[in-house]
Amino acid sequence: MRPPVDERRIRDLAHRLGRVASARVRIYLTGGATAVLEGWRRATIDVDLRFEPESDELLRAIPALKETLGVNIELASPPDFIPELPGWRERSPLLFRDGNVDVHHFDPYSQALSKIERGFAQDREDVSELIKRRLVEPNRLRELFDAIEPELFRYPAIDPPSFRLKVEQTLTP
Repeated sequence: MRPPVDERRIRDLAHRLGRVASARVRIYLTGGATAVLEGWRRATIDVDLRFEPESDELLRAIPALKETLGVNIELASPPDFIPELPGWRERSPLLFRDGNVDVHHFDPYSQALSKIERGFAQDREDVSELIKRRLVEPNRLRELFDAIEPELFRYPAIDPPSFRLKVEQTLTP
């Protein structure tokens, strides 16, 4: 079992990835890494990320970095679990640049909807923090859910009426 990952270790991971990348790559952080970097959690159990464009050299570096840094790294982002939200890239704020990587939070609205769909206690707390910190505006979240609802059939693990109910329960004070 690897130790929890704090902000310093997330930044160290990005720094090392920035030294491996031979061309500019965007890294999108999601889940616990967002919570740690935004300050509502001290640590996370893993770093969920996505590369754009996909980079073979970064993918090859991950196993060694996992061992060297003692960090669990998962290649996961909201579109692995829910349809892509329109405009997600534009809503993915740049956090910092290091070497050839631009490190972004994955769109907070995409994160919120994927967490609502999953529905674990930690996910519900994270969505509350995203709203409390004004990273997510409730009415816009509802609009973006409406935009992806017709595409939910592409995700057979999701029951659309249950997902809608979870969204409404989350957004009802």
